[in-house]
Amino acid sequence: MLSRIAESLYWIGRYVERAEDTSRLLEVYLQLLVEDPSVDTRLSTVTLFAVLGMEPPAGPVSSQEVLRTIQNHPTAACSILASLGGGRESARRARETVPPEMWESLNTTWNSVRTDESRRRRPLAALAFVRDRCVLISGIADTTMSHDEGWQFLQLGRQLERVDMMARLLLWVSANRRSMSAWNNALRASGALHAYRRTHGAATLGHDAAEFLLLDRLFPRSVVHSLSRAEEALAELEPGSRRSGFPSEGLRLLGRARAELEYQSLSEVLTDLPDRLRQLQQVCVDVDAAIAHRYFVGSLAPVWSGGAA
Repeated sequence: MLSRIAESLYWIGRYVERAEDTSRLLEVYLQLLVEDPSVDTRLSTVTLFAVLGMEPPAGPVSSQEVLRTIQNHPTAACSILASLGGGRESARRARETVPPEMWESLNTTWNSVRTDESRRRRPLAALAFVRDRCVLISGIADTTMSHDEGWQFLQLGRQLERVDMMARLLLWVSANRRSMSAWNNALRASGALHAYRRTHGAATLGHDAAEFLLLDRLFPRSVVHSLSRAEEALAELEPGSRRSGFPSEGLRLLGRARAELEYQSLSEVLTDLPDRLRQLQQVCVDVDAAIAHRYFVGSLAPVWSGGAA
C-alpha cells in the first residue's frame, strides 16, 4: 500500500474519533453544569480547555460561548469543525480507497457542522448529531471496506485516538471529582452507563467507574480494550512471524502501556491518576511518531484543511 494512502486512512480514523469524543466531552461539561449547581464553573471551563489543548478564554464565559468555540474553532486540534475538516481532507486524498458511502457521509457531516444548519440545533442536540454521524461514518467503514491493510490503518488511528481522548475525559473528571455527578456523566458520555450498571449495579462509585473506563476488557471504549485493539491492528501490519521480540517500536510501546495497566492492582492504577493519564497521552504521542517513522516516511508532507496532528 502507498504510504500516502496508509497515512490518509490512519488520519481519517483519528480525526473522526476525535470529533466524536470531543462531542462526548462537551456533553459531560454541559450536563455537569445543569445537574450540579455547586460546581465551580470557571474551574470546570478552564480545565476543559486545558485537557483539549486549547487556550482558555479570559474572564467568565457562558456555556453557549464555550460550546461555539470548541465546536467551530477553525484550527484548534480538538475543535469538532477542524477535526471533521481534517478527516474530510484525508478522505479526499485517498478517494480511490475510501468507499463512496463513507466519503459522502463524512462530507455531509462536515458541511452540516460548518453551516448554520448545525447552529440552529439546541446544544445537546447538535453534539448528539455529531456523535451519531461519527458513529455512522465508522460503521460504514467497518461494513463496506475489506479488512485488509487499509482498514487496519484506519482501525489503528481510531483506537489510538480513543485512548488519548479517554485520557482527556478522565483528566477532566478527576479535576471535577468533588461533583457527585461527574463520574455518572463520564459514563453516560462514553456510552458506558448501561454496561456499567449491568456490571456494577445502579450505584455509581468513583473507583468502580474509573476501573470500568480504564481496565474493563469487554467494554469497547475502555483504555485497555482500545490499547489491545490498536496493538492487534499494528501486529497485523507487521510482515512475517515473530519468534522473539517485537521489531516495531510502536508495538513495544502499546504492549508496555497495556501491561502496566492490566497487571497492577486498581489501587496502584488510581494512585496519582492524573499523572498516569498524562503518561498515557505521551504514549499516544510516541506511538504516533513511531508509526509515522515506520510507515509514512515516504509519503508527501500532508497539508490539512483543518485541525492538527
